[in-house]
Amino acid sequence: MQPIERRSLVDTVVDELKREIAQGSWSIGDRLPSEAELTSILGVSRTSVREGVRSLVQLGLLETRQGDGTYLIATDATQVALRRTLHSADSREVIAVRRALDGLAAREAAEFRSDTDLERLATHLHQRSLAIAANDTAAFAAADVAFHLGIADASGNRLLADIYASFDTSLRESIADASCLSNGGDPDRADQHEQLLHAISAGDPEAAEAAALGVLEQQTRLLNERG
Repeated sequence: MQPIERRSLVDTVVDELKREIAQGSWSIGDRLPSEAELTSILGVSRTSVREGVRSLVQLGLLETRQGDGTYLIATDATQVALRRTLHSADSREVIAVRRALDGLAAREAAEFRSDTDLERLATHLHQRSLAIAANDTAAFAAADVAFHLGIADASGNRLLADIYASFDTSLRESIADASCLSNGGDPDRADQHEQLLHAISAGDPEAAEAAALGVLEQQTRLLNERG
């Protein structure tokens, strides 16, 4: 037998904490046990625990708050990496990728949506209209994003919904960049969002996909107008 290297202990700590996170031992926003508690539970040194926690902080799963403790802020390192990449993408890049995702989400939502899904989508559109009337760009972007995320959820395709959810921040920025709410005007001049909801409600995949792509074409035109 050979002595266990310190790095191997750190890897063990990282793997054990990842396992606990994957099993749902902590929820997003929960504070993890203290360093002393983790040292006792895992049976390793404080140094190994400290370096293991630091590794998960760098991965974006944990956040250390000075004088307060360590908190769980994400459960999937791959999704964190994707979010970081998306955050640096510009609005046109986001729209280009959304053409594939939105079309698929709209088609599947038209086939598999529930009555509850339709009610939620209608609520998001109503909130979007209220934000337009108030000329509130932040509220408009939040409601618009919620509408599109709702369509992905209504598709019943969990992988698609999870990928789409990774776009949250980039979606808000893209929509805010393309919006022009001056004088209470709707950036969606052709009212494609209403057509999209109607097609999903009617169970018409082709019309839903066409409306979803129409929304993106309108955003592209607005971005081009703004230069």
